[in-house]
Amino acid sequence: MKVSVIVPAYNERENVKPFLEECEEVFRKYDIKDWEVIYVDDGSKDGTYEEVSKYLDKYPFLKVSRHSRNMGKTAAILTGFYISSGEIIAIMDADLQFRMEDVYRMVKYMEEKGYDLVTGRKVGKYEKAFVSRVYNFMNRWLFGVPVSDMNSLKVLRREILEDIPLRKDWHRYIVALAWTYGYSVGEIDITLRPRIYGISKYRGIGRIFVGVADLLSVKLYTLFIQKPLLTFGGIGSIIFSLGILVGIIAVVLRLMGHGYRPLLFLVTLLLILGSIFWVLGLLGEVVASIYDEVRKIKKRSALK
Repeated sequence: MKVSVIVPAYNERENVKPFLEECEEVFRKYDIKDWEVIYVDDGSKDGTYEEVSKYLDKYPFLKVSRHSRNMGKTAAILTGFYISSGEIIAIMDADLQFRMEDVYRMVKYMEEKGYDLVTGRKVGKYEKAFVSRVYNFMNRWLFGVPVSDMNSLKVLRREILEDIPLRKDWHRYIVALAWTYGYSVGEIDITLRPRIYGISKYRGIGRIFVGVADLLSVKLYTLFIQKPLLTFGGIGSIIFSLGILVGIIAVVLRLMGHGYRPLLFLVTLLLILGSIFWVLGLLGEVVASIYDEVRKIKKRSALK
């Protein structure tokens, strides 16, 4: 089974040579002849693309692509995916913190257990352990994913990336999206090594707020696509019910001799808003139906 290892890289020049040497060592050890390694330089300023290109003649398994500017890890993953040819896709960082041998183990585990996606549970010192625990807890709570570490080394079937939506920075939610879309997910322990060269590209308190906002947007997106009428209709029902309740209160107050015109305006506003949300839910059902049909056509085309 051919495997395409996609390696998004941004300013990782010093890690190129040892990474490719490790790939060659593992491929030779397990007599792997049909895997490919796809470096995607995401607008690096340190000559990462030029460094990788030097080894194209030496390593027949190597491919390289580049972005003219930094577009983010999700875009780099998709670029690598579009030029890949493997039935299995591995998404691996370029910083040498993960081992190529663990990719091989994960592929074998996937074949043995029949999973659609296998993620690695990091074993080793991790600088962002607290943030990672919070992120993984929220993923399990919101999506019910039965794995403990979702932002790690991943191996997955090609059809998953063809099926799930991936917007900017949504690479962090590949596991959650795959699970939501009905794919099976497994997990095994992998080794996390300390970074030797370069610095982490994902630092700062701002990353936490961006991550939480993206997580909520992914949840709302999947909820809308699956049950738009339930989502918007539920909100509309609550607002409409509040309008009726306020209307009853306004009538009672009026009968008691107390008339408040602002209450009439509030009742009108709530009833109109509730109706609008119901209409949005019905329109959402139409959009979701079209979306499902498009997905079915894509799947049928992929099987031909």
